[in-house]
Amino acid sequence: MKIALLGYGKMGQTIEKIALDRGHEIVLTIDKDSPEYDISVADVAIDFSIPDSAVSNISNCLNNQVPIISGTTGWLDSFEEMKNLCAEKEGAFIYASNYSLGVNIFFELNQQLAKMMSNLDQYNVSMEEIHHKQKLDEPSGTAITLAEGVIEHTKNTQWELDKATQENSIPISAIRSPEVPGTHLITYDSIVDKIDIKHTAHNRQGFALGAVVAAEWIIGKKGVFSMKDVLGI
Repeated sequence: MKIALLGYGKMGQTIEKIALDRGHEIVLTIDKDSPEYDISVADVAIDFSIPDSAVSNISNCLNNQVPIISGTTGWLDSFEEMKNLCAEKEGAFIYASNYSLGVNIFFELNQQLAKMMSNLDQYNVSMEEIHHKQKLDEPSGTAITLAEGVIEHTKNTQWELDKATQENSIPISAIRSPEVPGTHLITYDSIVDKIDIKHTAHNRQGFALGAVVAAEWIIGKKGVFSMKDVLGI
């Protein structure tokens, strides 16, 4: 399989190594200062670029009938636009805020816990995420996905960065620390006890492997998919 890497930072380089180990060919490595390129030489593209480049990268792939795996966060104001473009071009597109198998299991665990807590008004929910200092968006896309999972099943109606200033709002603390791949903590706290669930990534390999697996899965398919589709969960 011929893969184009859109974004060649630490994540892109980790994806490259895993893809090569799995027998794939890297035909393009594109970064923000790269010259014009022909995306059609690739069978599939994997985008871990920056928020300002994501929409352009995804559009370019869909317009050229190249399936696109997007792991870039911070651009989701344009998500519906990209879904519509995918439908118009009969393309193939996966977006995930996190491609790690463990995190996607954590997403499901988060939703199940939120369902159980939905009628227990004595508990207040909060979240904390920790990432490396190169992480550009706050809070992380993973934290936002987790918050949306709680909102779907509880009285909470929104999330806020740092402190909750509105009723039924989930505060998300975003911490940036050197060499932290990603940690996400969800806390339900009451005056008598506290419930925590937590996911800690030890390195970037889990994220990278999941993206490559998604790229392998999407070949020959049309539509907008998620990691739940890829993993069958």
